[in-house]
Amino acid sequence: MRERLNVVDCGDLVFNFGDAQDMSDKLQAHTEKLLAAGKKCLTFGGDHFVTLPLLRAHAKHFGKMALVHFDAHTYGNGSKFDHGTMFFHAPNEGLIDPNHSVQIGIRTDHDSDNGFTVLDAAQVNDRGVTDLVDQIKGIVGDLPVYLTFDIDCLDPAFAPGTGTPVVGGLTTD
Repeated sequence: MRERLNVVDCGDLVFNFGDAQDMSDKLQAHTEKLLAAGKKCLTFGGDHFVTLPLLRAHAKHFGKMALVHFDAHTYGNGSKFDHGTMFFHAPNEGLIDPNHSVQIGIRTDHDSDNGFTVLDAAQVNDRGVTDLVDQIKGIVGDLPVYLTFDIDCLDPAFAPGTGTPVVGGLTTD
């Protein structure tokens, strides 16, 4: 695999424990440095709280992006440090274009006025992969894409440690 892909662990991000603003600022700054150096980021861990500073860094580098978001739920307006409101704040900050963004696997009430295309879990489970991929490509268009996946997109039976389990995930059918 190293012939095609060179993966490097960038180490731990040191921040003031309990200081969400410090963590957010340092994650964004660290990501901006990596992107400026020509690197690409594959980020694991945490919850979707880390997505907003990552989106800020990527948008600074790539401009406004499309979003492909796999998840069980989203929330409306709330704290900028909440793990569920990042996709309320990101379009309002001009980081992502909701008209070219898609949320996949949502199983709870969601804000249908936010401009995102929502492909709920029941709908996704009733369609073929090729059909879904074609629709997602059509929505995204030619914009740079930020891909994010939350483990709770799967059924909680396969992700028992998730903090907000919702039955009926993409693996249920």
